[in-house]
Amino acid sequence: KTTLMNMLSGLYRPDAGEIFVNGKSVAIHSPHDAIALGIGMIHQHFKLVDVLSVRDNIVLGTTGHLATKRQLNREIRDLSDRFGLTIDPEKKVYNLSVSEKQTVEILKVLYRGARTLILDEPTAVLTPQEIEKLFAILRKMREQGCAIIIITHKLNEVLEISDRVTILRKGRSIGTVVTKDTTAKELTERMVGAAVDLSIHRPQPQVMGPMLDVHHLSVVNADGVKALDDVSFSIGAGEILGVAGVAGSGQKELCEAIAGLQPIQAGAILCEHISLEGLTPREIIQRGVSMSFIPEDRLGMGLVPSMGMVDNMLLKEYRNQKGTLVNREPAKKLALRLVDELNISTPGIYTPVRKLSGGNVQKVLLGREIASNPRLLITAYPVRGLDINSSMTIYRMLNEQKQKGVAILYIGEDLDVLLELCDRIMVLCSGKVTGIVRAEEVTKEQLGLMMTGSSLEEALQNTHAEEEAQRG
Repeated sequence: KTTLMNMLSGLYRPDAGEIFVNGKSVAIHSPHDAIALGIGMIHQHFKLVDVLSVRDNIVLGTTGHLATKRQLNREIRDLSDRFGLTIDPEKKVYNLSVSEKQTVEILKVLYRGARTLILDEPTAVLTPQEIEKLFAILRKMREQGCAIIIITHKLNEVLEISDRVTILRKGRSIGTVVTKDTTAKELTERMVGAAVDLSIHRPQPQVMGPMLDVHHLSVVNADGVKALDDVSFSIGAGEILGVAGVAGSGQKELCEAIAGLQPIQAGAILCEHISLEGLTPREIIQRGVSMSFIPEDRLGMGLVPSMGMVDNMLLKEYRNQKGTLVNREPAKKLALRLVDELNISTPGIYTPVRKLSGGNVQKVLLGREIASNPRLLITAYPVRGLDINSSMTIYRMLNEQKQKGVAILYIGEDLDVLLELCDRIMVLCSGKVTGIVRAEEVTKEQLGLMMTGSSLEEALQNTHAEEEAQRG
């Protein structure tokens, strides 16, 4: 999906075929060409200069524009008002929320005259309330004659916002359907090529006592900014604790602090009553702590891209072998077993893992970590970028570990999944815990309010007030 859109926006050049704009065949060799044709792309990872103002980011790279700051501010406000956007042109980007940064990206392409907007996973980093605002803006753009393409894997959002849906599978177009004439089940079957059960079956937790205890944890990140501030929670054996929060709320630092990859400023981390403070990952293992960490960056941190499955399996256990030579036979058997059990699609177990699809890479990583029989499993965004079939496989694997008594910390961005999969959910906002709730006792809207800083009590009151207003 992203490759196709990158060709429309001028980042990639197609090897064959034609692109038509307003009925004419065009050649798009660069983003400059795309903008000249009225095509603008808002990427999933924003392309903004943090130290510059909103105004400077919007006009950056434009030419032939001699105007004062006041004139530019007025132009930006007029453009914002036209499409229902709200932003202060003078504000520095590093002071903006994630949704405000997305607004700047949208204004950047509109300012350049784009009439066709491409948004890559635009809701991945937004709260439910921010998603509603974004959809209202997109509908207003549609009313004013803009063409909008949204790349997303969230079927409920596809059905809510789109007029038509094109389904891609393995680089081929399976077809285009009118949204009002289709269902989530039908779209899933066409995406995967077979019927898929979309329900996540959450087994009742059989909590067998605390596995991980975190007390008053504070962490300062590499930029000297406090990423975690007085965070406390516990996870029981046989429980999945989900973590919700907008991007950059301290999720990465939390995982890495527990795994021994991030120094802690204050507080304590205990796993099976063993203190992990100041220990490296190897020292944690040597102390007898059975932990597996599945990082967000699969190929940068989790696996070695140039190695095949066998050598990546070895990374977890080669130090336990005796003798001077490395015995690859156990790793080979494990790789073959994972290919069979997890239905991993690969040319061979010695093929570099960088050549595998995202879903297969994640199966390799998760399979290796689970094979070490951990008692604590930390997983960050394990289904990001995966197709529905692969995602359901990952959820099933996590539930199987839960039933075996493994304590699981699950960092996720899809609130629907967090509510279906997890037993309890901890919400982070700017490095602080705004609440820890049982999944069956909270709504997506309440989680969204907590993600923006409201306490659990405030979120509940707000929801009750809205319900009263609707009844009134």
